[in-house]
Amino acid sequence: MNNLFPEHATIVEVGPRDGLQNESNQVPTQDKIHFINALKASGIQEMEITSFVSPKWVPQMKDAAEITASCDDNTRNLVLAPNRKGVERVKETNVSSIALFAGVSNSFNEKNSNKKTDRLLEELLPLVQELKAENYFVRACISTAFYCPYEGRVDVVDTTEVCRKFVEAGVDELSVADTIGMATPEESYTLFQHLTSEFPRTLITAHFHDTRGMALANIYACLQAGISRFDTSAGGLGGCPFARGATGNVATESVVYMLERMGISTGIDLKRLMEAIDVIEPHLSRRISTPVRSLYLKENATQS
Repeated sequence: MNNLFPEHATIVEVGPRDGLQNESNQVPTQDKIHFINALKASGIQEMEITSFVSPKWVPQMKDAAEITASCDDNTRNLVLAPNRKGVERVKETNVSSIALFAGVSNSFNEKNSNKKTDRLLEELLPLVQELKAENYFVRACISTAFYCPYEGRVDVVDTTEVCRKFVEAGVDELSVADTIGMATPEESYTLFQHLTSEFPRTLITAHFHDTRGMALANIYACLQAGISRFDTSAGGLGGCPFARGATGNVATESVVYMLERMGISTGIDLKRLMEAIDVIEPHLSRRISTPVRSLYLKENATQS
């Protein structure tokens, strides 16, 4: 095994939340629950299961209460909350892990929350402290860490400072996102090596969209930078309603296949992961055609 790489990597599945939030078809609640359970059966231990956002803006997430009620197990069930109102709704559930989110760029945050970055952080950072005092696991999702769809390239210094404020407030994890899929491997290595150096006691997770087909290369660069946690979405589902041009997240099956072939354990059964994708695909507005998925279906059709 190359000692540049970890022996194990953690996959944080975001398909049920980030993957489905931009889906035009309204997926039935019971099928979402079936999807979540099938993903867990494949070996996934950490997952964004839903979000408590306004149904007016993200109608796909209007069944968040039903979803959380169905997920009472030993896996880490993460729920996204955009503000205090969302956090208060989460507190009424059995969930003990909450994700808050903020972009680095002012323009993205204004489109997303009608607030510039500093103003948004003034609201979110006290929430982090409050949640930690109540023993919640808190994840901070940092959007536009590399590029903003409205402002262009984002400076490493600016991304680091937003991360620093969340770390100082007490977050357990930073999920740092290439929201519109423009990062290169060199940029990914530079940023994540810097973040691991700056925040050695904080979990740092890389979140890549595959808009330009660079996600796997960026993950490889992150492995070299010491990152062993990755947000992925089964079937490459996803997008961002507030970032035009953002396509799906990197596909879980592609990342699992690459890592396992490299000798990096994920604890995820690829066959059972494909079965989970079988659950959700009939309810989607498009076919799932990631290379690993397509090859798996072809091989199984041949064998049958």
